[in-house]
Amino acid sequence: MLLPDAPQPQTPICSAKGCRADAVWVLAWNNPKLHTPDRRKTWLACDEHREHLSQFLGVRGFLKEVLPFTGPAAPGED
Repeated sequence: MLLPDAPQPQTPICSAKGCRADAVWVLAWNNPKLHTPDRRKTWLACDEHREHLSQFLGVRGFLKEVLPFTGPAAPGED
């Protein structure tokens, strides 16, 4: 049972500027000029912004994979 004054769990939202929709996709990427090849940064995306964010990262050669969002990342992931 959640107490009324206790912090409520937050649903992760899309990384697109100004979007408040629930995250449905994880876009895994890295910038090879800054990160080691095995490092993965992540953006979250809703259905509406998945393609736009993927193209933004893809044009720069940063996008590594797009996966369904299954829940919050484990500690130590970013």
